[in-house]
Amino acid sequence: MCGIAGFFRKDGGYEKKERLWENVLNDMNRVQKHRGPDDEGIYLCDRCGLAHVRLSIIDLRNGHQPMYKKYDGHECVIAYNGEIYNMKELRQQLLFTGMEFETDSDTEVIAAGYLKYGENFIKRLNGIFAFAIWDITLDRLLLVRDRLGVKPLFYTEKNGEIVFASELKALFEHPDIEPRADIETFQIIMGLGPAKPCGSGVFKDVYEVKPGHYLKMDLSSVCDVTYWKLYSQPHEDSPKQTVEKVRWLLQDSVNRQMLSDIPICTFLSGGIDSSLVTALCQSKLKKNGDILNTFSFDFEGNEKYFEANSFQPARDEKWVDIMKEYLGTNHRYLVCDNDNLEEYLYKAVDGRDVPCMADVESSMMYFCEKVAKYNKVALTGECADEIFGGYPWFYKKELYDKDTFPWSVDMSMREQILTKDMKNILKLDEYVSDIYHASVKETPLLRGENDNEKRRREISYLNIRWFMANLLERMDRTAMHCGLEARVPFADHRIVEYLWNVPWELKYMGNMEKGLLRAAGKGILPDEVLYRKKSPYPKTYHPDYEKKLMKKVLHITENPNTKINTIINRKEILKWNERINDYGRPWYGQLMAGPQMLAYILQINYWLEKYNISIP
Repeated sequence: MCGIAGFFRKDGGYEKKERLWENVLNDMNRVQKHRGPDDEGIYLCDRCGLAHVRLSIIDLRNGHQPMYKKYDGHECVIAYNGEIYNMKELRQQLLFTGMEFETDSDTEVIAAGYLKYGENFIKRLNGIFAFAIWDITLDRLLLVRDRLGVKPLFYTEKNGEIVFASELKALFEHPDIEPRADIETFQIIMGLGPAKPCGSGVFKDVYEVKPGHYLKMDLSSVCDVTYWKLYSQPHEDSPKQTVEKVRWLLQDSVNRQMLSDIPICTFLSGGIDSSLVTALCQSKLKKNGDILNTFSFDFEGNEKYFEANSFQPARDEKWVDIMKEYLGTNHRYLVCDNDNLEEYLYKAVDGRDVPCMADVESSMMYFCEKVAKYNKVALTGECADEIFGGYPWFYKKELYDKDTFPWSVDMSMREQILTKDMKNILKLDEYVSDIYHASVKETPLLRGENDNEKRRREISYLNIRWFMANLLERMDRTAMHCGLEARVPFADHRIVEYLWNVPWELKYMGNMEKGLLRAAGKGILPDEVLYRKKSPYPKTYHPDYEKKLMKKVLHITENPNTKINTIINRKEILKWNERINDYGRPWYGQLMAGPQMLAYILQINYWLEKYNISIP
């Protein structure tokens, strides 16, 4: 995994001030160095500059980037972030055509495939990727992002110049680009956050290359090209065939994503998703006499303060114990205390460059930092719930019937904390409703489906485009900030494509959430784990954490000149201080309630100050 950055100007002129623009590229590398601590490089010509920092996973000794490649008189340079899981097959196919290679890296495979087949080669890639290819021969730049947006790629345009990077912070190292906000910035943060619309970079005039798209820019135009999207069609496999196909796809995805020249590990919560990934990994490693490193996460005090609820019925420790004994992995229990949980709230914003998933994200960054001391590659169970229908809004009618985003059905807490002026300016209800209905209209429907299947297809599409995208961004940013590469076997586009057309009666096989996945995992996991009731990523239940956050929020809002006071109504925060615990239903997802809103306020304030944001 790596970080990329660069710029393009069709009129050229970079070579006239070569030293200046080389320094800019080096500065873009510097602020993304955490993504690639092992190596770095830059490339500059008159119309284009590329920067790259490298985390060495494949071909550790070679693979320096930006990488130059020439074939049959056609030349290009590539800066690439990601892993291509079918790299070996693609390389072999290219060798048969007469292509020669100087490295064993997947970077060179992409460059070679582009030179041989052009843009169509992108469709052959199975992996997670974001890359820039500067076509020297054609004076053309491609910015390409993987199908589901696992790897980030942001860009902005000013005065005819395109500036791009893996992370937002690198854009702002360009002398003409500065962080700015507009009304929609705050509509996103306060109304949709921690999610954001597909294609948005949150900051004013900043965008992301959409998943499954690439930008093509040459001396005459800039084009946004869609190379992948979901298609709806009848599901014709029998229940038995469906179970067998899901099992094979998952096994194949895990096997492919174990591709690495260094040892891998897995995150193991004891839930069905991470347990299946872990079991398949351990099975393959065991054949070679290797033992898998596994890691589980919890919070200080949860053994005392945890309270079961409908969203989180049990702690994970019991199930982790069962799985580590069942598989014989080398397991480590990681625990986050209140002080680190609060401290990493700000580091999480440093990683994401915008307010994010509060202590859900800060704890993940803390845990990734600990994991990175042992391993540099981890496989996770992320994204199974979005495609197999594991969340309650897939099957609880009162949730999936709501005419809004089902993970954020209660806007009252968001509205409640705003000042009167901000309520009038942002008009959150209207903004969120417009964004929601526009997203629903994008859903590729299947003619002839009944209303329930149509609605669940809409919910599935919203989950993939919104909820899953947010979790993938969280995973990339928290892991890469610590020099850890996190892979997501359930986000293999083949699995997503297949599950997209499987009807709900099969996904809910046996009248059980994720019944299809449980059926596919039969024999791989012990039944007590396989049929465990779903429990989400953990959070702290320590009462001192909430008190700690409240004290911080009250402190920063005491000063009337603090920027957050332009947004937040302190009187409402004082009312919260007189109450206890979660203050009602979650305002995002399943576990982000009152304490997480306090943490989110702290993140917003830190972000406003860090980027010196002007508030409309």
